[in-house]
Amino acid sequence: MAQKESAGRSAAGELRRVPEPIRSKLALLPDKPGCYLMKNADGQIIYVGKAKVLKNRVRSYFTGSHNIKTQRLVSEIRDFEYIVTSNNMEALILECNLIKQYHPRYNVLLKDDKTFPYIKITGDAHPRLEVTRRVVKDGGKYFGPYPNAYDARETKRLLDRLYPLRKCATIPDKVCLYYHIGQCLAPCEFPVDRSRYEEMVQQITRFLNGGYQEVKAQLQEKMMAAAEALEFERAKEYRDQIQSIETVMERQKIQVADAVDRDIFGFAVDKGWMCVQILYMRQGKMIERRATTFPFYGEPYDDFMTFVTQYYSENPALPKEILLPMAEDAGGTADGGQQGQPAGGASGGERPDEGEARAGASQGEEDMRESLQRWLKIKVFVPRRGKKRDIVKMAMQNARVTLDEKFRLIERDEARSVKACEGLARWLGLPQLRRIEAFDNSNIQGTDAVSAMVVFTDGKPDKSEYRKYKVKTVEGADDYATMREVIRRRYERVLKEGLPLPDLIVVDGGRGQISAALDVLENELGLNVPVCGLVKDAKHRTAQLMTGDPPEIVPLPRDSQEFYLLQRIQDEVHRFAISFHRNVRAKSMIASQLDAIPGIGEKRRKALLRHFGSIKKIREASIEDFRPLGIGEKLAAKILEALREDDARQAEPEPAE
Repeated sequence: MAQKESAGRSAAGELRRVPEPIRSKLALLPDKPGCYLMKNADGQIIYVGKAKVLKNRVRSYFTGSHNIKTQRLVSEIRDFEYIVTSNNMEALILECNLIKQYHPRYNVLLKDDKTFPYIKITGDAHPRLEVTRRVVKDGGKYFGPYPNAYDARETKRLLDRLYPLRKCATIPDKVCLYYHIGQCLAPCEFPVDRSRYEEMVQQITRFLNGGYQEVKAQLQEKMMAAAEALEFERAKEYRDQIQSIETVMERQKIQVADAVDRDIFGFAVDKGWMCVQILYMRQGKMIERRATTFPFYGEPYDDFMTFVTQYYSENPALPKEILLPMAEDAGGTADGGQQGQPAGGASGGERPDEGEARAGASQGEEDMRESLQRWLKIKVFVPRRGKKRDIVKMAMQNARVTLDEKFRLIERDEARSVKACEGLARWLGLPQLRRIEAFDNSNIQGTDAVSAMVVFTDGKPDKSEYRKYKVKTVEGADDYATMREVIRRRYERVLKEGLPLPDLIVVDGGRGQISAALDVLENELGLNVPVCGLVKDAKHRTAQLMTGDPPEIVPLPRDSQEFYLLQRIQDEVHRFAISFHRNVRAKSMIASQLDAIPGIGEKRRKALLRHFGSIKKIREASIEDFRPLGIGEKLAAKILEALREDDARQAEPEPAE
């Protein structure tokens, strides 16, 4: 009793330090389930969470002790809102929708590039197979998700060989190679009965839903019949198809006897980070795994369930079952107890290894499991013993290994990068060296001159800070004048917008480039920023570091971490500059090819490129294709003749020396 009173007084004391507007709202929070939205000083939503009891969950952020990451979140909270729901399932779905709507910076966010590939049978009159990452209601049939694009493409390639559906994205004017090798029915030339397509779609559906053993048996019968008829080429084709099925569809690791499609989840947490491991079991066989690592700011199991909810909102092709870990597994793997059973709303009888009770499971864990199950309308288990529990433990162990590897790599990389920056600062006589900005110029005989800047912070590239420059005031190949222009443009903007100054500027070159940069910085802009130059050898490799006024060589050991850091900086800025120059030059070449044709000005050039998309497609066009642009037959013929002559000239072999 005394301990409870002491805890109550402590919480009350902590709440007195909370700003008055928040304290007033905390007093009015209801004892109901719902979602809460945390806001910063600018009114932006920075975190969305769900709660079985809003009053208890939201108050917990402002009382008690938290880890460093949660303290950072709480330090930014200046206001909050909440939405009451009828039950936990509504709160689970609402939280997912709010995260997708507001993209709060402190929430677990599944990015678009994390979506999975699917195999799709299009709903066209002449259907075709394709691999896609978008699942939409367009009349097509979707199968997946596949763990990676390679598996999806290999499976599609196998199906293309087995079933002659249309291959071309748009139906051509005449039959193509696919018809001649028996992989297309050629609807471009011959009528195809709808029932033929329906039969193939049914066979593909059965194949992708696990019936490939039946297809394999049929092919084996055909192979034997062809061999008996002495049709050895045909028999070899059937043999190759059987081998393809074995390679693509039977690349398995672990097997469960009941042949059910399952997704198995495991997770591990440490130092404010979470790793979620998903094991994919199809037709009772383990086919692949996927790990995702991210920082989290709430309760571990809550944020884990948020990830699971978002995952299935983005990937609507569901398995038959989902296996989840217990909440207590976040701190280690627990054994024993009873196997979890599905909520009463799920169909199907109970299997022997699913048990009857949920001994030891927290009520919150059970509520979330039931909510997810009712929402997805499939069975969701939290196994506590047996084969399924072993598979969940394997997912948990894999998550732990992945997270440990991440920390080891981060620690090693950070220690090496920070140490290299500190060592380089000592060599250059600088108090610190956190931000480095490096420049490189690129041109070909003075044409299409460009420059690029990269930024390294604490020895690591900061790609969001990279900048590109088209040289405006310099004509010809004048590297010193180009350096002066780019340095002037960069640091005039830094001064104007109050951006952070670097601790060191690195230029590609020696004494001339260093002197040009220092002259602009000191005499034009009044800045005192150290500048060093990287000199390359005859093989275009980083050879020497120079700095000072006048510049002198810094005797940096070539096998040191400091020298390796400078090599990485020079390679990165050179790569960035070259890639930018190639893009600019390619656009310039396209423009010059069209501009050289009489009757084509800037307006028509832009219209042609907008309409056709590229020089290649213009060259392959017919005269009729130019009519929508208001270009007559005479000018169209002149355009095609000029472009094809250019193409023929470029294809001519170089004369021998």
